[in-house]
Amino acid sequence: MTDPQTTSQQTPSDFILEQLGGQRGLVEHLGITFTEASGSKVVAQMPVEPRVHQPFGILHGGASVVLAESVASTGAYLSVRERGMMAVGLEINANHLRSAVSGTVTATGTPIFQGRTTEVWNIEITDERGKMVCISRCTLAVIPMPEGGKAG
Repeated sequence: MTDPQTTSQQTPSDFILEQLGGQRGLVEHLGITFTEASGSKVVAQMPVEPRVHQPFGILHGGASVVLAESVASTGAYLSVRERGMMAVGLEINANHLRSAVSGTVTATGTPIFQGRTTEVWNIEITDERGKMVCISRCTLAVIPMPEGGKAG
């Protein structure tokens, strides 16, 4: 979904977020940026810094879940938007496998199932060494776009 016509001032993440209705919210607050996004694969990164730490100075599991659901929701939306639909989280699980203290984590999401009313996405979150930090599965409900036709 990255577009070669984005301006030099607009990052790929800004372009992707604009395609999603421009809403940034929690994604922006946590510093999540998208590097690739389509209905078949989404890649995003998040800095591991104090704003995403739990009290003991390591990556908060909830921040990993936000990253995972952001990736899954983006991919599912991009796969159904041409049908006038959108996708919302229905269920998510996460196994936190390794801690991260600093650096950047990268989430890569791919669909396991893309149906008419639900999608299921697998999301792997790795650290800068390529070591798995978290693995998540997210089920999304595919629902009609609200009146006005804009997600977010």
